[in-house]
Amino acid sequence: QVQIVESGGGLVQPGGSLNLSCVASGDGYWFNVMGWYRQVSGKQRELVAKITSAGARDYGDFAEGRFTLSSDFAAKTITLQMNNLKPEDTAVYSCVFQWGMRGAKWGRGTQVTVSS
Repeated sequence: QVQIVESGGGLVQPGGSLNLSCVASGDGYWFNVMGWYRQVSGKQRELVAKITSAGARDYGDFAEGRFTLSSDFAAKTITLQMNNLKPEDTAVYSCVFQWGMRGAKWGRGTQVTVSS
């Protein structure tokens, strides 16, 4: 079974930075996609950034130029460096690890609040 540990998040002022990390564990799992999504209460979950095991990255439009996704598939780890944060970035951020055609495990989510 896949277990996920998320870290990071919290309260930051506009223009500040945060780093989110996610580590998965579980024998026999080889992930082909790892990523971060976010959700604001009452709205649909949206892609922040994801990466495939082939190295293809995809960012949400709002994340381009401000957020950077790093990954280590062997270590089953992803990190999201978020810079120049804005109040509209306030959301619950969740990581996801995917395998095979349909396998997926979501983290519990971590709150990011951008406010002065």
